[in-house]
Amino acid sequence: MNRSIIHLDLDAFYASVEQQDDPQLRGLPVLVGGRSGRGVVCACSYEARRFGIHSAMPMTRALRLCPKAVVRPVRMERYRQFSQQVFAIFSRFTDRIEPLSLDEAFLDVSGCERLFGTPVQIAAQIKEAVFQETGLTISAGVAENKFLAKLASDHQKPDGLYVVPQPPDRFLLPLPLKRLWGVGPVTCQRLEKLGLRTVADLRQLSEARLEQLFDSAGRQLYRLARGEDSRPVIVANRAHSIGHEDTYDHDLQDSFQLHRSLLDLAERVATRLRRKGLAGSVVQLKVRYADFTTVTRRRTVEPPLDSALAILQVAKELLLRTDAGERPVRLLGISLSQLRDGPEVQGELFGDEQRERVSALDGAVDQLRRRYGVKGVQRASLMTGDKNESEAKTGGDGWDGS
Repeated sequence: MNRSIIHLDLDAFYASVEQQDDPQLRGLPVLVGGRSGRGVVCACSYEARRFGIHSAMPMTRALRLCPKAVVRPVRMERYRQFSQQVFAIFSRFTDRIEPLSLDEAFLDVSGCERLFGTPVQIAAQIKEAVFQETGLTISAGVAENKFLAKLASDHQKPDGLYVVPQPPDRFLLPLPLKRLWGVGPVTCQRLEKLGLRTVADLRQLSEARLEQLFDSAGRQLYRLARGEDSRPVIVANRAHSIGHEDTYDHDLQDSFQLHRSLLDLAERVATRLRRKGLAGSVVQLKVRYADFTTVTRRRTVEPPLDSALAILQVAKELLLRTDAGERPVRLLGISLSQLRDGPEVQGELFGDEQRERVSALDGAVDQLRRRYGVKGVQRASLMTGDKNESEAKTGGDGWDGS
């Protein structure tokens, strides 16, 4: 049976929530993010995008492009509230939902026709319900697989609804190669050097030639150029990952600053893991340099981790695999994924006796923080000296996206 997949993506989500909460902002260029010299644009309204502003742009540059833009701070808890409302609407139509972030998800509506109508009718009903109940607009793409559905939802933004025709060639072939899943700037540049600029151009290369050029990624490019994608919608019953990242007012350059910042991040991530009764097997470190180049490094550990010191140890090892210290760093992030219900075990990083002490200490700290708050109990190394506070803090559990 052919699958029916809908990709749904809220339009300019953070900025739209700000405009919904404050009607005076409607129709105005709105930027969400930090205002300081190191602040970045986390989201922007469509009115702001007309000035060439986009997410991850330095706020100072965005305000030069549009001096009259209205800047609002990130209110993650408020965005989560709206997200929960929207995902509750999704769940009325299917239980096969794969969240990608707070504002984006795949829905598998195969076999739902007798209850709710065709996939297009279902997408239209969801759009109407989201608008009536939250005041937000959402764009939808309908196709037989996830790859095409995601392309389709972006095709007529904002407030769009696009159905990929069958066969998909009329829609797919004219697209630029950068629209293909997994084609980043480096791959795109390599393809352009070969004279390839559109999906139609890529179709001219055989699978063997693409594999010769790009190894296993070449096989993936061959399939995507033909609109093929066999990935199922993966139902998420819990957070995909839990993490935090900080953008710093001043670039971090020495090992003391870097390790202290990693400890701060590890503490916050570990506290949230234990609060949710989870532990993670994949530790990922994110580093953004001063020139905005971003790299990630990850390591899988067994058993999973929920202790700050254990997470810190892995993060420091991952940091050695980057240019941090040689190149100034403007952002650090730590996240844990492959989450499981978390017995407080920390793999082979600690011996049994030390593991018990760490677990007991973490438990005592958690109790004190529940009573006195997070700031009430901190490690001494985070309280001394000049702490380099970040202007904007983002990150979270699974749906927060990155």
